[in-house]
Amino acid sequence: METPYKVFVAIAALAIITACTSTTDAPKEPAVYDPTPYVLDRQLLPQGPPLPANVTLTQQTVLLGKMLFHEKMLSKDNSQACVDCHLQRDAFTDARRFSVGVEGKEGGRQAMTIFNVAWMRPAGGPGVARGFFWDGRAATLREQSLMPIQDPLEMNETLENCVAKLSASEKYRDQFIRAFGDDTVTSERMGIAMEQFMFSIVSGNSKFDRVGASTAAYTPEEQRGRDLYFSEMDPDNNLRGAECFHCHNGPNFTNDGFMNNGLDAEADFTDLGRFDVTGNPQDRARFKVTSLRNIEKSSPFMHDGRFTTLEEVVDHYNTGVKPSSTVDNQLRLNLRPGGLGLTEQEKSDLIAFLKTLTDETLFTNPEYQP
Repeated sequence: METPYKVFVAIAALAIITACTSTTDAPKEPAVYDPTPYVLDRQLLPQGPPLPANVTLTQQTVLLGKMLFHEKMLSKDNSQACVDCHLQRDAFTDARRFSVGVEGKEGGRQAMTIFNVAWMRPAGGPGVARGFFWDGRAATLREQSLMPIQDPLEMNETLENCVAKLSASEKYRDQFIRAFGDDTVTSERMGIAMEQFMFSIVSGNSKFDRVGASTAAYTPEEQRGRDLYFSEMDPDNNLRGAECFHCHNGPNFTNDGFMNNGLDAEADFTDLGRFDVTGNPQDRARFKVTSLRNIEKSSPFMHDGRFTTLEEVVDHYNTGVKPSSTVDNQLRLNLRPGGLGLTEQEKSDLIAFLKTLTDETLFTNPEYQP
């Protein structure tokens, strides 16, 4: 038994040596520029997307953006990445009222969702710059992607340090070649890549979408909720509706504007929202109108995360809207004595419909994972 055993050991050792040699001695495949287009799945949301004229998605730039989105080197102490505040399992939020940065400091607003941003319409109409963040302070998504890196309450790093860290990495130099044609790392290219990755995050496979494609059907409760959602409230003419569609409309269930939805009376304004960007008194307490897609999974709600359940949200619009000089005119019926006057059954029906906007595939899609 001794001789065959020795032969076996010798063969095994030779195999290991051969394998290691072939792996380490093989010439490295050089990185080359690859402009292969990245095609968004328009079957999910066939209307659009209205991408900016200067944007052409490529597979390698989207991949670089995904790498950067998950890269902890972009933070001051290499402990935090963009994904830590935009978790796929939570519809790309972090399920906190306020996000926490690298030094344990809390921000002042809730982390926003980042799916379907390719479908965002320009705020204010055609030709007007898009606005990202709750207050719209970033005109483009590539600008937005770099701001949390530099924010002292978030990743608290400088763009110069980020460029130096990435430039020292062969992996990143190679990927910049594939995406841009050379290995020069710049903050502008970082922003372009992260913008393209976020443009690639698409959610359009909810029950609502399947009903629209005639592959699913609403329950009676969901159908009643849908009817309420898309109807006016006009008791004088025997019309009952929840008025939701005025502000949350289109394929992405948002008008992409900035509105004061009556969370606080004027004396209680603590966050002035859009006003801090424009200086226009009419923008006091106005915030970005968010998409209602996946709303079931993106608690807490509102810019300050004050509501934790959909029931609280519906109660607010039913009877809790507060008057102020900038509250939106679309909410005038909500401000009447008794508000909209939805019954408990109607509120339950409305929430049932809102839950049909949940796209379960978004939370596990490997395209968005490291």
